Amino acid sequence: MDWRLSGNALKTFARSVTCLARIGNELTLQASPSQLALHTLNSSRSAYQSIILKPSFFDTYTVTGAPVQCSVLLKAICSVLRTPLTSIDHLNVILPDPDASKVQWTLDCFNGMKKSYWITCNVEADVQQLSLDRRRLPSSFVVRPRDLNRLLSNFQSTLQEITVIATEPTTDDEVGGKAVELRSYIDPAKENDSSLHTQLWIDPCEEFVQYKHTGDPVDVTFGVKELKAFLSFCEGCEVDIHLYFEKAGEPILMAPKFVDDASVSNFDATLVLATMLVSQLHGTTTSSEPVPAAAPPKDNVSEHPSDHTRIWSDLSASATKSANRASARVHGERELNTNDHGDIQRISTMHISKDGPDGRNFTTDASNPTQTEHEHVDEARDRRAEINDHGVVSQHHLSNWVDDDDDDDNDEGDDSEPYVQATPPYCE
Repeated sequence: MDWRLSGNALKTFARSVTCLARIGNELTLQASPSQLALHTLNSSRSAYQSIILKPSFFDTYTVTGAPVQCSVLLKAICSVLRTPLTSIDHLNVILPDPDASKVQWTLDCFNGMKKSYWITCNVEADVQQLSLDRRRLPSSFVVRPRDLNRLLSNFQSTLQEITVIATEPTTDDEVGGKAVELRSYIDPAKENDSSLHTQLWIDPCEEFVQYKHTGDPVDVTFGVKELKAFLSFCEGCEVDIHLYFEKAGEPILMAPKFVDDASVSNFDATLVLATMLVSQLHGTTTSSEPVPAAAPPKDNVSEHPSDHTRIWSDLSASATKSANRASARVHGERELNTNDHGDIQRISTMHISKDGPDGRNFTTDASNPTQTEHEHVDEARDRRAEINDHGVVSQHHLSNWVDDDDDDDNDEGDDSEPYVQATPPYCE
């Protein structure tokens, strides 16, 4: 096996290695006369990426005899490409024979320097083959890398999994055409979780290049780290991202969407991610219902100029506390409304303070036969207005009136005059 790269092809190869290194630790090379395939699989076997390079991608490409396959550490290849690409004239990779224990990587720089690296390889590599046909996946959408990057920027950088919910497009004005929802996934098994929960309702006509889904709503939950790695790769190659999926528990497939026919392209890439078995649609409100698109408060609506994407966020730890406070507040208001009538009715039977001719206050006993209820109706009405307008229960209760006989510290000149004990206003 002997091949050589330079120019833009070398930059694309470097991006491919960087993307593969963010997925797995070991790189498997399969070289045949028709193509060079690069494969990697993460340690948990939940992410698989494959990049196919055709002979036209290389300056020179030679494979003699039977196909060659070996595996090397991606960390070692990244150390080779640590040299700035602008100073490299070309890269040459040689495997002398199929049973060789090392692969030679040679960098020829513009300044005349030549760097050679011998990387140990495993000729008995565990080769993984992809058996997933993207054409059989019913749901898919194409999005530009910069648009997807902008949508993902609304989520926390520490988010590990994200949920994509797809519904059939509709012309309902209440929904506003927002048929796709991006939702942050938080493990329900975590206790005292204070992560930020974020939901985005997206109009595919505005944010996506292409969108296809029919039937009932479906959702897939997968890793964000691998998605961002493939996003950076496609953005560097200046191609759109095509996502294929079916339902929760089935893998999601990502591939670059070429403007021209993919068959004429000299490279191709595929990323397959495992998804959560449990659907997030059960027992939760999904984007198939028109309520979520209108439910977020105005303060949390995204300020996107076209207003075709809406966002809602809430801290999970404070959500429970807010719900408890709201429940307590509603319960308190109900108690206040229940007790308001009783307080108002007692106004006519309690001791009411009036202003005397000399400006002092005196009390009138309601038990006095000469005093009737209509003498206090005006002041009772004012008291009702005070309670209803301000929502504050008056503290002028009978228990707050203290006679002068109960207090030995009163002045002698005011023996016959009661006073009101100072009490701070009580607000619900």
